[in-house]
Amino acid sequence: MKTRLFTTLISTLALTGICATSAQAFTFKTNYTTDANKWKGDIYLDSVEFGDKVHTDLALVNQANILQNDLWKGGDTGAASADKADFATVGLVEGNLTNAGAVQALGNRYLSSIIDTEEYGKFSMDIFFDQPVNNILAWERMNSDTSLMDIIALDADGKTIGNLLTLGKGAFGWAEAGYSLDTTEINNTQKVGSVGVSLADLGIGGKSIAGLRVSSKGAGYFGPDFKVVGVSVPEPTTVLGLGLVGAALAMSRRKKAQ
Repeated sequence: MKTRLFTTLISTLALTGICATSAQAFTFKTNYTTDANKWKGDIYLDSVEFGDKVHTDLALVNQANILQNDLWKGGDTGAASADKADFATVGLVEGNLTNAGAVQALGNRYLSSIIDTEEYGKFSMDIFFDQPVNNILAWERMNSDTSLMDIIALDADGKTIGNLLTLGKGAFGWAEAGYSLDTTEINNTQKVGSVGVSLADLGIGGKSIAGLRVSSKGAGYFGPDFKVVGVSVPEPTTVLGLGLVGAALAMSRRKKAQ
């Protein structure tokens, strides 16, 4: 009886651990390689480091659906557009952004290929990754340290789930990423910030997501210039839970053998 109670208790704790989540916004290290042009050239994302691990298997954007985007009419008008470093060989410059252009800008490992947003422009787009993810990594060129960007998770059917988060604000503020950018949109080099977002931050427990809805509300958001990738790593609570279940089963077998 005691063994059964103990086994049940451990199993319950394990299952609770599997489902339990807490806010886990995090900083991470960006490992990159530059060409001879440095911040004006190709900046390749080699890997990222967080949770005491180096992650090289990164999920890239492979689909985009622009829901709303202020029309570009030259100069600083419009909202989101594709941009790249002055001498970059990967990426594109596109004023009136298309779905294909958004994928071309975001769907690669070059940090020098981004989407640029004008200061007062409004946009909203759904982006999907080439594999399910449970962590989001975002970079933002800090031409204003108050640049904001809203994100909310998308499931496999493209439906929004969980919490709306505003990156660049409060606990989700941009931390310096260790590199800079000089793109066609600007005339100088500017530092880049980054922030990591977990499923818990997104209000989703124990499962992966397919993509994100990314948006800027215009006034007060100061034009986020961004890059986003996804990472899929085992949830620590899941590993703990499975370990506890295994320990309980092993103890039960030993008791029966006796």
